[in-house]
Amino acid sequence: MNIKEKDKKYIANTYARFDLCLKSGKGSLVYDENGKEYIDLGTGIAVNSFGVADGEWIEAVTAQLNTLQHSSNLYYSEPCALLAETLCSRTGMSKVFFSNSGAEANECAIKAARKYAADKKGKDYYTIITLKNSFHGRTITTLAATGQDVFHNDFTPLTEGFVYAEANNLEDVKRLAEENKCAAVMMEVVQGEGGVIALDRDFVVGVAKLAEEKDLVLICDEVQIGNGRSGMLYGYMNYGIKPDLVSTAKGLGNGLPLGATLFSEKLSGVLGAGMHGSTFGGNPVACAGALNVISRIDDKLLAEVREKSKYIFDTLSCAKGVKSVSGMGLMIGVETERDASEVIAECMERGVLPIKAKTKVRLLPALNIPMEQLKKAIEILMEVCAK
Repeated sequence: MNIKEKDKKYIANTYARFDLCLKSGKGSLVYDENGKEYIDLGTGIAVNSFGVADGEWIEAVTAQLNTLQHSSNLYYSEPCALLAETLCSRTGMSKVFFSNSGAEANECAIKAARKYAADKKGKDYYTIITLKNSFHGRTITTLAATGQDVFHNDFTPLTEGFVYAEANNLEDVKRLAEENKCAAVMMEVVQGEGGVIALDRDFVVGVAKLAEEKDLVLICDEVQIGNGRSGMLYGYMNYGIKPDLVSTAKGLGNGLPLGATLFSEKLSGVLGAGMHGSTFGGNPVACAGALNVISRIDDKLLAEVREKSKYIFDTLSCAKGVKSVSGMGLMIGVETERDASEVIAECMERGVLPIKAKTKVRLLPALNIPMEQLKKAIEILMEVCAK
């Protein structure tokens, strides 16, 4: 059997894979089993921040692999401590909990918010307001937090205590805050799986103000938009707000499993010893790689991300066959006149790998994709859209 046949025989049938087996890559170029070259505009769903086989990251990871690959959280670990220090210094947050994925980072944030509210207001203050069209993960609780019925149907009963407001409707958030005993408000400033839709500035600022007034924990889910992808280190920074909890993953690990939940000073002491944990969270190898990633997301790179974003928006917004362009930074959704799946299939045939978000073509290139490769990929996308 070849790889595709073995996959279908032995791996759980939970993925509708593209008919493509990737074998290797370098930077923003990847190659299939036949040696065909593709420009990667998906980066493993916003994971490979610096593309494939990045030399600096490999060096940092390999050095740690040759030192200590795992110790558990029973002991102190230098990469874990240094990464936490860096994240706190770059964000103004106070504490970090490390896990292995975005869903786990969101689980930690939910637990911390409910613990804070229970301590301060009482145990019946556990409801969390999230937004319709949101996506927060695939565990039973983060599915419950997700504001899309399509993700709920097969797995009921879900964890109780979540209500859903219309995105960009501040009055709806206020209504839910009045009608329920609420612990927190949780939102993605750019709804990724919901169609790559950036929330309105006035709405985000208004939610942050409401949370402060009512002492609701403000949680920003930065799993996909975080770690430089928005053109700022974290997406919420584009709105000038200060969350109480920030969850992130994906691009932080650059290909290794790593999630992080950042706590503000207000929430810094809410979880004590034994209240939460993870065997692999804060793994020295993953943290050593992430430390390299974060150290390279500097002002120069962020300016380049914003420049590339402007090029994509300006070029595609007036392109034939394109209805609209949404998102922020290098997390972009393209609404096409043609069916998005057809567009993606033809792009793949021509050596470009975008992915999909609902009915849109989704673009998530590496933060450091060379401009020459980006322009070539966008030109091919435009030609396909124009058919």
